[in-house]
Amino acid sequence: MKHCKTGTVMKDDVVRAEPGTPFKEVVRLLAEHRISGLPVVDPRGKVLGVISETDLLTRPAAGPGGPERRLRLPRLGRAARRSAAKARARTAEQLMTAPAVTVRAGDSIAEAARTMARHRVERLPVVDEENRLVGIVTRRELLQVFLRTDADIRREVIDEVLVRTLWLAPHAVDVAVADGVVTLAGELEQRGEVQVALRMTKEIDGVVAVVDKLTHRVDDSRLRPDEQALHGVADGWLRRL
Repeated sequence: MKHCKTGTVMKDDVVRAEPGTPFKEVVRLLAEHRISGLPVVDPRGKVLGVISETDLLTRPAAGPGGPERRLRLPRLGRAARRSAAKARARTAEQLMTAPAVTVRAGDSIAEAARTMARHRVERLPVVDEENRLVGIVTRRELLQVFLRTDADIRREVIDEVLVRTLWLAPHAVDVAVADGVVTLAGELEQRGEVQVALRMTKEIDGVVAVVDKLTHRVDDSRLRPDEQALHGVADGWLRRL
């Protein structure tokens, strides 16, 4: 299937900082461009880390009772030490969180969204094969995939899942799409085909959920491998007659 790629929705004009960029300049960049974070790159454009508003907000905490005072405690944890260091940071390199969580332009939007959710970040630098910055993608860009029309989604389910993958006639399964929710109804030959249809439909860009109303004639999960192969070949030939 042709998934929408991250490179098609990323912004290539990226606001960035260098390791030596002063603290106040980082704040100015975020405020001027109305963004919540930016990548830090070296002179060759390689991504070293990312600065978010959370990183900046650690600095006001460096007062009485803040991270600098806690630094004297004998059992200071790693996270607390990082927070204390950022509270005293004067440059982008000292402020940034590293290593940066990144994606490639060729990654699907679904992959980028999963990466963003897994790491609980709001933006992802997009890099090339040498980890050089080529763009940035935010939650807003990734959500664009859900603007696909129901008609587009239905067409892809029929063309890519039913016809090209399962070798079925376009009308073999009733495909209905409403607000991104796909309902598959009908009877297939094998249980394995039902599982493939459901799994692939869920992976289509823009699909919110899949409602399973499919049944099957043969439970091929109980067949030996040689029986499955023979059964599948025969069915394939019969469908094309």
